Amino acid sequence: MIPNCAATRHAHFVLDGSGPALLTPPKLSDWPEITQSASSARRVNIDGLTKQDVADWKPGETLLLSGTLLTGRDAAHKRIVDLLNKGEPLPDGVDLKDKFIYYVGPVDPVRDEVVGPAGPTTATRMDSFTDTVLEQTGLLGMIGKSERGPQAIEAIAKHKAVYLIAVGGAAYLVSKAIKQARVVAFPELGMEAIHEFVVEDMPVTVAVDSRGESIHNSAPKLWQAKIGKIKLVAE
Repeated sequence: MIPNCAATRHAHFVLDGSGPALLTPPKLSDWPEITQSASSARRVNIDGLTKQDVADWKPGETLLLSGTLLTGRDAAHKRIVDLLNKGEPLPDGVDLKDKFIYYVGPVDPVRDEVVGPAGPTTATRMDSFTDTVLEQTGLLGMIGKSERGPQAIEAIAKHKAVYLIAVGGAAYLVSKAIKQARVVAFPELGMEAIHEFVVEDMPVTVAVDSRGESIHNSAPKLWQAKIGKIKLVAE
């Protein structure tokens, strides 16, 4: 059973007729004390950025993004790449040159919402499209969730782009950073249509820098050195 997405959250169980399973949630005291402050984050206006501007972004650095970005996940990427392979232009409103694309399929807004919950989707599903999109559109960066595979990391380094991760599991809170939203292409795809978002102080972390260094490769080694191996408690 996969209760959320296919990233890493898997629950395995056996139906043996012994009664309901109890999944007791952890106590708050089981979690480490959070001491990080958002005041150390770098505020970035993403309108008008260049490759030179992102070259000094470091893996693990927290950014607060403001400006205009486009969205696009599986279905939209398939259409974009199909158009590029045919030598056809992208739809009006889809100019990716020096822009960021957010891997998200936002939920429809209700009442006075600008947009519904808009959390990042798992980025590895876009890995096979990444080199083509970076090379042929001039896309500067991507925002998603989870690690990138070797194919995508190689493309990011090759084109001096960056990959950022947004906060997974907090789709409603992420949507509060979105101040304007409109569909600009492929409306028939529903939530997977390409949207234009205007964001303000959207929190992200640099996951792959322009040289291809990934925190998903370096951070586990760093923390292993800090905390060592965790001793398992015998049942």
